[in-house]
Amino acid sequence: MPILRAGATEFFSNSPGQTRRLGIQLGGLLQPGDLVCLEGDLGAGKTTLVQGLAAGWGSPEQVTSPTFVLVNLYQRGDSQQLAHLDAYRLESVAEADALDLDALLARGPMVVEWADNIEAALPTERLWLKLFWVEDERRRIELAPEGERYKAMVDELEETVFGVA
Repeated sequence: MPILRAGATEFFSNSPGQTRRLGIQLGGLLQPGDLVCLEGDLGAGKTTLVQGLAAGWGSPEQVTSPTFVLVNLYQRGDSQQLAHLDAYRLESVAEADALDLDALLARGPMVVEWADNIEAALPTERLWLKLFWVEDERRRIELAPEGERYKAMVDELEETVFGVA
């Protein structure tokens, strides 16, 4: 088992349903301008996590992977939007900058799949989740908060999920 980065925590999911429920809990904590970065191999559960995250945030819309359109926007009743970016096909920071990430963050939270592909274009304060395939449906999800806002978010998530901070 790898050693966690300082300040990081981990969750284990035994099914797509558990991964989705973790996303629901996390989505309920999101505020405008929050950035959630996802990293992990194909099939690690990134889109499944985002499905839960969007539901927990309050979007009634069906979440699909934005691999070919790059960004999907999900709405909720208060006119906020959740931006869901898939950076798998982006080949440079310049391509990411052309998407005007600051404007997307100004309208609500943003979650980025394959964030490691465009890390240099992203704000340094963020919540970084790395998903690891363990076996069949089991996943290890490492959460690494970068910045006080995100440390507090992970503390609140731990309290919600485990009952302790």
